[in-house]
Amino acid sequence: MQYSDSLVPLIIIFMAMAGIFPIMLAGNKPSLRSKFIVGVAVLVFVTVAAQVPAIFGGQVLTCTLAKVLPGAWIKLRIDAMGLMFALVASFLWIFTSFYAIGYMGSLKEHAQTRFFVFFAIAIGAALGVAFSANLLTLYLFYEVLSLSTYPLVAHDQTEEAYAAGRKYLTYLLGSSIAFILPAIFLTYYYTGNLDFADNVRSGIFSGAVPPNVVRLIYVLCLFGFAKSAIMPLHRWLPAAMVAPTPVSALLHAVAVVKVGVFSTTRVMLYFFGVETMDSLGLGMPTAYFVSITIIVASMVALTKDNLKARLAYSTISQLSYIILGVALLTPQGISGGLIHIANHAFSKITLFFCAGAIFVASHKKNISDMNGLGRLMPFTFGAFAIASLSMIGAPPVAGFITKWYLFLGSLEAGQVGIILVLVASTMLNIGYFAPVVYRAFFASPMAGKSGEGLREAPLIMVIPLCCSAFISILIGFYPDFLMTFVKGVLG
Repeated sequence: MQYSDSLVPLIIIFMAMAGIFPIMLAGNKPSLRSKFIVGVAVLVFVTVAAQVPAIFGGQVLTCTLAKVLPGAWIKLRIDAMGLMFALVASFLWIFTSFYAIGYMGSLKEHAQTRFFVFFAIAIGAALGVAFSANLLTLYLFYEVLSLSTYPLVAHDQTEEAYAAGRKYLTYLLGSSIAFILPAIFLTYYYTGNLDFADNVRSGIFSGAVPPNVVRLIYVLCLFGFAKSAIMPLHRWLPAAMVAPTPVSALLHAVAVVKVGVFSTTRVMLYFFGVETMDSLGLGMPTAYFVSITIIVASMVALTKDNLKARLAYSTISQLSYIILGVALLTPQGISGGLIHIANHAFSKITLFFCAGAIFVASHKKNISDMNGLGRLMPFTFGAFAIASLSMIGAPPVAGFITKWYLFLGSLEAGQVGIILVLVASTMLNIGYFAPVVYRAFFASPMAGKSGEGLREAPLIMVIPLCCSAFISILIGFYPDFLMTFVKGVLG
């Protein structure tokens, strides 16, 4: 692994953040504003993608910004794990930009310029998390993301929206301040260092640090990143569904929850390391603990008639697959966990795009009202069916790759209990996704609700959801590109 000083990580974050200025200046000209929104997203993605050859070639790009204390720096780095997350987030930003322009315009939403400004800041903060070289830098960008997404959650400016926003900040800021800050102080006190390790094996904690202190720091980190939505720190996520659907897509697929599980797994692998977690007995307890979230959230999803609420609890369950895979501490398990960061992103953004398209076209939010809509909106519900198969883990869609590696990782670890969790979860996935698809395509419309005259949402919304569904299929057939990043993490 070759380290090279480079301004590239800083430039990428700056480009995303600086995108707010042309968006603000063009605020009174929707057509021009839309061009700037898409242009900034494309520019950021192209710049991120341009780093792939260097990272695949074994380089790590670093950029030191400021010294806080000896051994504590504001510092950036681009490595395989960070670049995979940044590629997914910046690529889906393009899709979400097109979709959001269509959604906000179709519903004539208020304060659209403010919406897109904070959207850009949120993506910039997510990229900052992806490119953080240590826990201190990651924490700072993590907090910027929490603050910048509050106006998006509370966008409707209703009492319900403000209440959801308060819950959102209470959970996310409260947990990070109460848990992550003490973890930073304890780590610095005992090690004098906050940098992520060069590899996933050893971590930064030497034998000189008391084992119980390391265990305490680990628990603080596990609960501190509440964006991972591990139960019981999950309640902010369903509450945030009051926000417009593009925000839900941002929360679930592009930035917020993905930043949570990325931060958690980054710390597990590069702060503690596989060997330390194994020697201290941290892996399997974590895997079984998050298994509770996987099963319980899926059971709650079964009870939800509101489509976005069902998808929200599905996200809570699916996020814990990522942590579970890494907690298995086997190469196959870690591979399954990390690849699910991308697999879940493409599939879940498709599902939320579909939910928004259904609402724009039919003004329906509840699954019980969607009988026969699939015959009137075949592209939207076809994409929903594809993404559902991915979430279930059926071949040949992306989610199958996740389940395959998680099963192999469980076998490697000799954990029959985890295999049973994965089987039970898959059955529950079928239980809450299959009825939506069945109602849409095979159930007869209810009396007086034939949907005559109903058609697909605007093309600017339908094309992105079809593209993201298609990419989920492509990943299922050709996972090698993303698996190259995972191999880079494992060394």
